[in-house]
Parts: sequence; structure tokens; C-alpha cells
Amino acid sequence: MVGHSTMAMKCSIGRLYSCLSTRHGCMSGPSGLQARRLCGISRRHVVSHRAGVFQKRCASAVENASVQEKDALYTKMNVVETLRQRGLLQDITSPDLEQVSSKESLMVYCGFDPTAESLHLGNLLGIIVLSWFQRCGHTPVALLGGATGRIGDPSGKSAERPVMDEDTIERNVKGIEKTLRALLEPPEEGLATPVVVNNLDWFGDMGLLHFLREIGKVARVGTMISKESVKKRMESESGISYTEFTYQLLQGYDFVHLSKNMGIKVQVGGSDQWGNITAGTELARKMCGSEDGDDDNDAASCFGLTFPLLLKADGTKFGKSESGALFLSASMLSPYNFYQYLLKTTDNDVVKFLKMLTFLPMEEIEEIETSMSQPDYKPNTAQRILAENVTRFVHGEEGLRQALSATEALAPGSETKLSAEALEAAAGDCPTASISRADVIGKPLPDIMVQVGMQPSKAAVRRMIKGGGVRINNERVDDELYPMSEQDIIDDTFILLAAGKKNKLLLRIE
Repeated sequence: MVGHSTMAMKCSIGRLYSCLSTRHGCMSGPSGLQARRLCGISRRHVVSHRAGVFQKRCASAVENASVQEKDALYTKMNVVETLRQRGLLQDITSPDLEQVSSKESLMVYCGFDPTAESLHLGNLLGIIVLSWFQRCGHTPVALLGGATGRIGDPSGKSAERPVMDEDTIERNVKGIEKTLRALLEPPEEGLATPVVVNNLDWFGDMGLLHFLREIGKVARVGTMISKESVKKRMESESGISYTEFTYQLLQGYDFVHLSKNMGIKVQVGGSDQWGNITAGTELARKMCGSEDGDDDNDAASCFGLTFPLLLKADGTKFGKSESGALFLSASMLSPYNFYQYLLKTTDNDVVKFLKMLTFLPMEEIEEIETSMSQPDYKPNTAQRILAENVTRFVHGEEGLRQALSATEALAPGSETKLSAEALEAAAGDCPTASISRADVIGKPLPDIMVQVGMQPSKAAVRRMIKGGGVRINNERVDDELYPMSEQDIIDDTFILLAAGKKNKLLLRIE
């Protein structure tokens, strides 16, 4: 085959198969038009998720296509183009990556430092970019910063990070690794399994003299100082320590080590990582390149790519709530609260985040955007699509089910049948009070509602009951002196009281 290696041909066919899913691939979007035409597949077939039915047709079409058709197909299915269309491409060290990624199956890595026990919504972009490479036929590599996390990245920080103890770092590494493996699990058969590595494995036994002789010798202080992250810290009141100053060399050497030992050619990261990424490509050029600067060697073909930070229309970071970071681990933030945060996205931001945070086809997102300006548009429809897709990706179908169940249970005026699971999920977002079983069983409802502060007086409660405004576990109460019983306690744990549509209180029975 002219212009493509046999391996590239196989990889391209593999990418074609992987693109047959409306949720996960490129083929159902605008970039898949050429591929669909070549294979004789309509978008309706792609949306049907019946990818396996068309595999033979795809293989036959690709094998029998002309060189020009093949070239057009590979170009259309390019991951760089996909990232650009979805607003996930900020900078790239060389435009050659677009052509290389069309012809080769690459290994692509993104680093994650263990600054907390869980990754947060800001980290999700890195995972999504890795996943787009995976869905277009490449291998995602997640690099755990077991070593760099002990140093601290100065990028985007006005002061030095606090030093964590060894046990904390190891606990954080394990928590992050679990999340990365789960989120990068291939969404369909035929895609590459993710690789997870830890840079402590090569830095742990490296001595200072070796570091200075092998890495420090090729680094130039002038270049290091010119990095934007370093300049900002040097101009700040706190300055920058030598430890943090050397962080870019550690991250840069990661690229050298991964390139030499695993053949990794691409590093991706947030736009605030541009300085560290270019430090890596520069180190690779100096430590792996030939003396004559031959562009055909591995060092010359190392690439860096950054994606924008996740910012709202007002310029503030998306993913920071009043209570702190929006964690991806269900043990640190329930799927319900995660879902609710996304549900509150503004109309100004929702289309942008649908492109960046979901794998929905671009045509579908454009249809959603168009519908938002129509008179029959139901408010928050786009937000619900965003919240459901991102929650499903992060927490799976079960996590989404829990989030939807809790959301429905706590909706104003809801009559949904409740479960302890749904109420437990919603506990962080609903006023909660603890009360002993002895203070509940056999006591009149008005007494309890006054005791927990829902109403100022028993008379006020009785008036609300008479008006039909009081509910126990979403069921209307008509008896003004309703006696509480064991049957009112859900799974021996909760009672949900409502005074009006929005005033709700979750009682936890002790």
C-alpha cells in the first residue's frame, strides 16, 4: 500500500471499527463523513450502535479503496482534528503530530500528581483527551507522579505546596490509580488497554550525582528561568525554592525515560503544563537525539500537546464548589452531588462543556445548541444531558442511577418512592438532623417538626397539614396529630420530612 505501512493500515482499520459508536467514536461526527461514505454506512447505522454488522464491509471498503480515498479517510479520522473541533487543543509542539497520528498507532501519556486521594473535575480533561486518543486507535498511558508528587509543581501556584508525608502520598497514589484504570477501561472491544506507570520506579533509586551528571548537565538555567511558571513565582513575594525550580527537569526526564523504554512519543497536559512539556521535548532532543540533529530519530518525533483549562464564561475555574474541589471518587463526593453540580451549569457554558466533557457526536451537540433557542425548548435540557453523560462516564450506570434517583426524590413536590440508598446519596445536599428513635416513635408529627426546627410552632405545623403541605417520605399527611411509627422509618435509617415543596429535612434515626 503506497504511503502507509502494514501496521498503520491495521491500526487505521482498527480506528475505523472503534469509530462506529455514536457515544465513543469519531465516525458519527463530522470528521467521520468521509469514512462513512467510503464504507457505505449512513449515520443512522452508526447511531444504531450495531458496529459489528459493518466490520466486514469496512475492511473490504478500506482494502479496495484507492490510495487517494485511503489518505482522505485517515486524514478525516485524525485525533488532533477531533480535539481541535471539540475545543480540547490549546498548543502543540509540532503540526507534524496531525500527520503522524494518522499513520501510526502511538503511545500517549498524561501525568497525574498525587496531591489528593482523588482526582477532581479539572483532571478529567486529561483523562478525556487520553480517551480520545484511545478511541482513535492509540494507547493511553497514565503516569502517576509518585516522585514528582514529593516535589510539587509550581505551575499555577502562588506559593509552595505543603510537603506531604510518605503514607499520604502512597494512599493518594493508590486512590488515583484506581480511578484512572476505571475511567480508561476500553469502552468497546478492539481498543487499547490503558497502561499505568509510576515515575517513582525510575527516580526512587536515582542518586543526586547521577541526576546532576546525566540530566542537569544538559539543562540550561536561562531556559529554565524563562518558563512562565518559574517567572511568575520568582516575581512573587514568596519566590521559588530550588526544589520546585527543578520540577520541570523531573517532569522532562519522565518524557525521556518513557520515550527510551516504552517508545512513547506524545505527552498531553493542561495549558499550564506547556513549560514542563516543552522542557521534556527539549531534554529528549538533547539526551536521545543524534549529534547531527537527524529529524528521523525518536527524539525528533516526540510531541507535546496541551488542552485548555476548564474555565467558565466568567473566567473562573469550572469544578470548584463552595465546599472545595469536585472530586471524581464516589467515596469523597457522591454521584448525586457530582450530578447536581453539573446540572447547575449555565446556558453560557453548557454547549462548550458538552464538547469538552462528553463523547457525544458534534452533530448532536449542534442540534442541542440549536434547540436551546427554540420556543418549545424545556429549560435545563442541555444541562441534564451534560450531567447524565459526565456522571455516567465517571461513576458508571449504577452511579448515574443513584444520582437520578436521589434527584427525583428531593425534587420539589416529588411523590417518588424513597430508598435509604437514594437518601444516603442526597444527604450532603439536603439539610440533615439526627434524632433518637425514642424521640420519634409514638410522638405526634407536629412535636417532631418543631423539635427539629422545621416550623416555629405546633399550630403552624397543623395549619400546613390542613392545607396539604406536609409530607412524610413524599407521602401527604392529612392527620393533624399524626403519630410517628416504625413504618415511617426507611430501612431503619431515615425519615424525609417536607413542609411545602422546597423545605425538606432528612432525619437520621439513631
